[in-house]
Amino acid sequence: MSDPHKHSDEGRGRDAARPFETEDEHDAPLDIKLIDFPGLIALWGLAAIVFLQFFTRYVLNDSLAWTEEIARYVLIIVAFLGAITVSRKGTHIFLEFFYRFLPPRACKWLAVAMEVLTLFFWGYLSWLAVQLALKTKTKMASAEIPKSLLYWAVAVGLAFMAIFSLLWLLKKLRQRPEDIRHDIEQHAMADVPD
Repeated sequence: MSDPHKHSDEGRGRDAARPFETEDEHDAPLDIKLIDFPGLIALWGLAAIVFLQFFTRYVLNDSLAWTEEIARYVLIIVAFLGAITVSRKGTHIFLEFFYRFLPPRACKWLAVAMEVLTLFFWGYLSWLAVQLALKTKTKMASAEIPKSLLYWAVAVGLAFMAIFSLLWLLKKLRQRPEDIRHDIEQHAMADVPD
């Protein structure tokens, strides 16, 4: 006798209690951490500003002057804060073609070298962004907001990308060469349909 309160998912959609999970049992639920929220907030803020710009220009026929400039700056913030999420997940675009033809040990050391390179790249760019923020004393043309805030947001994004590159570097140093090659192959095949 079957339990009347138990329901089978067979032939039906996703379970309403798990709305962010996919039907494929190998897929994980939505991967959002606290560090991702500034980028998401900036993205939704950009959407609101662009909608406001559209509405005032085409519906009210009286555009707000500040929306275009602010939208440009918020788009820059979205890019750098969103890149934190990509760095956290280790999903930046890279060319995995050469890794397939290298022996596992060489594959590991190439992956480690790439992480060292990205760590220093993000760290150096973060330092440059801080220097630029300290030297910028002007305000935005359409709003009384210091332009240095934009550079500080970029510096924060780059600093977090450097931190996550360091974490990936430490992980790759501890991993076996075969595991690194397997991870790279899984990353390469993640977007290929079955």
